[in-house]
Amino acid sequence: MPTSRQGDGHPPPTAVSAVSAVGLRKSYGEKLVLDGIDLRIPAGSVFALLGPNGAGKTTVVKILSTLITADGGQAQVAGHDIAASPDGVRAAIGVTGQFSAVDGLITGEENMLLMADLHHLSRPEGRRTAGELLARFDLVEAAKKPASTYSGGMKRRLDLAMTLVGDPRIIFLDEPTTGLDPRSRHTMWGIIRELVSGGVTVFLTTQYLDEADELADRIAVLHDGRIAAEGSADELKRIVPGGHVRLRFTDPAAYLSATGALREITRDDEALTLRIPCDGSQRELRSLLDRLDAAGIEADELTVHTPDLDDVFFALTGGTDIPGHPEETVR
Repeated sequence: MPTSRQGDGHPPPTAVSAVSAVGLRKSYGEKLVLDGIDLRIPAGSVFALLGPNGAGKTTVVKILSTLITADGGQAQVAGHDIAASPDGVRAAIGVTGQFSAVDGLITGEENMLLMADLHHLSRPEGRRTAGELLARFDLVEAAKKPASTYSGGMKRRLDLAMTLVGDPRIIFLDEPTTGLDPRSRHTMWGIIRELVSGGVTVFLTTQYLDEADELADRIAVLHDGRIAAEGSADELKRIVPGGHVRLRFTDPAAYLSATGALREITRDDEALTLRIPCDGSQRELRSLLDRLDAAGIEADELTVHTPDLDDVFFALTGGTDIPGHPEETVR
């Protein structure tokens, strides 16, 4: 099965990079966690890092946010070298981890004001910033209540609001929607889109493949300490075999004509259906439709099947339980 090589598919070097890394390595004792990671993430985009539990996603975030040091390699975040200028990196970023940093013993507003103090904002500026962010994240009514009374979704929103007090241009979100209900997840997705539309760069780690598909401009799959593949969601889906077009006929004569006009088909004579390998690209679909038009053949139903990110994830990480495939039907 073909896969992208490390470094393939990156944005051109002329693109402004919010995050770049070459050869990042990290071990814990004898366990090699990262085995030479290369990244280049354009400013104002969403980058998603996928991988199984224990793949090293959080380790990448911790290295790039200067929480831990790498054993090898180099990286720049917001133009600052993570080893030579960690303070510069920290001044430019915000980090929301897997577990909320919210203090449940104080109110939401007090959590925000504490963060404002940590960023050395004046008292009036801190109150203004806290009020604006609480309103932006729909937390005004709960602001005076202890954070321990908040739902999981509210705590996540408060956690992200606290991260934004320092107006970071790059935000690391380490599995930000883990444990949230579907409504809260969609709310968080909307917040992430709003941040990016304002020019913020988001580095997202997630185990939810639909989340990466929904949000990310580029996705990398981390496996065995290396980037197994990287690209847009559509690019990644095309590296997994199995895409096809299914043609269904009600007229036996049209079905027989199609079997003679098309190549590399799988026939189902009982159901009057044909399956043709196709990667789902516009070019291949146009070629197929042109062949049908040239032969004067019209199918009653055309169904396009493309592998989804579940297929990509399982194929690249060695999984065997491939979920069902989505299909889009054109009648």
